[in-house]
Amino acid sequence: MEQTNALGRRKAAVARVYLAAGKGNVTINDRPVEEYFALESLRYIVAQPFEVTATAGQFDVKVTIAGGGIKGQAEAIRLGIARALCELDAEAYRPALKAAGFLTRDAREVERKKPGQPGARRRFQFSKR
Repeated sequence: MEQTNALGRRKAAVARVYLAAGKGNVTINDRPVEEYFALESLRYIVAQPFEVTATAGQFDVKVTIAGGGIKGQAEAIRLGIARALCELDAEAYRPALKAAGFLTRDAREVERKKPGQPGARRRFQFSKR
């Protein structure tokens, strides 16, 4: 089996995921996942597609990621892994991944700051006098 690749995005983070048969090693920007994501909750997010499809330890994952914060990066990697698994065997993995909501790109982005106010929606305090 050769390598399969997919793209995952979340907020400003873009993850290129390369999936190949292996022992379950996850490498992010040439660093192991334990070193890249110090928090256990972020490592759990990255591993979720494998847990749902019961394929933990069957694939090696190599990820190149840029932009965004650590939470957005973890969720971008999750989407990329889910898409790569679907590309490998859609009829086996797609229903479980779809039911878990891992194939839907979270389209929420930061709203831009508007001129004449301190934030996107926030207004300066109104003074009658």
